[in-house]
Amino acid sequence: METRSYDVYMETHRRVLITGGSRGIGLGLAQRYLCLGARVIVTGRSAPALDEAAKAAPGLETVVSDVAEATARQELLDRIASQMPDLDLVVNNAGLQRRIGLASDHAPWSEREAEIQVLLSGPIHLNDLLIPVLLRHGRPATIVNVTSGGAFVPQPFAPVYSAAKAGLHNYTMNLRHALADTSVRVVELVPPAVATDLAGPGHHHGVPVDDFVDAAFAGIERGDTEVGYAATADLGVRLTWERDAFAASAGRFPVARYGEAPADA
Repeated sequence: METRSYDVYMETHRRVLITGGSRGIGLGLAQRYLCLGARVIVTGRSAPALDEAAKAAPGLETVVSDVAEATARQELLDRIASQMPDLDLVVNNAGLQRRIGLASDHAPWSEREAEIQVLLSGPIHLNDLLIPVLLRHGRPATIVNVTSGGAFVPQPFAPVYSAAKAGLHNYTMNLRHALADTSVRVVELVPPAVATDLAGPGHHHGVPVDDFVDAAFAGIERGDTEVGYAATADLGVRLTWERDAFAASAGRFPVARYGEAPADA
């Protein structure tokens, strides 16, 4: 990977956790934060892949952890709470995409459920576990949920993936609302097709990883609420409509938000 410079100024060094950070978008973001002096922990399921990532990004800390497993998410919380209590950036990036239409999908349910666990259950549970950590130190913090263009336009070639990402988009809007009275902001990162190995061998296509990660990194640090690129950059009309509709409906049935009562540790 070529060496790049990043025109972003951080007042304090970040403390960063990125799930699915052994390659692709996750590793790209990790490298950019490391270049600016951040402490970065990435997770992944494969120890060899994490070892390769650490070689490519000196200073990177790695943890073998499967976000699809509830026990692994709890163990990750315990590790972060003890080793990085000043965590101030969480990037829910771990991904899994099965490219098979609904009518042709006869895989065991456990295989199909794993996709949902990685893409939707994992981020929701992990955020719930980590939010008290982000609130406890009282400094500004950020949660980044990585969705997809498939969250907005259903993809018949990857129907479970796009459904889970649509659910994560919906959840992200609610999470932003729940944290509105705190120092934690919520960012939705919306990649187009990016040339990673997300969908497995033979599906390596899309915009160059570095080009997308440059835009994503800048948008996160700039404070954008949503960050897209190329095919996902022009979502303004839809997102404006969604925000207006959400604001109109959110007041109908008020719920408690973080900051209005002590968060459970």
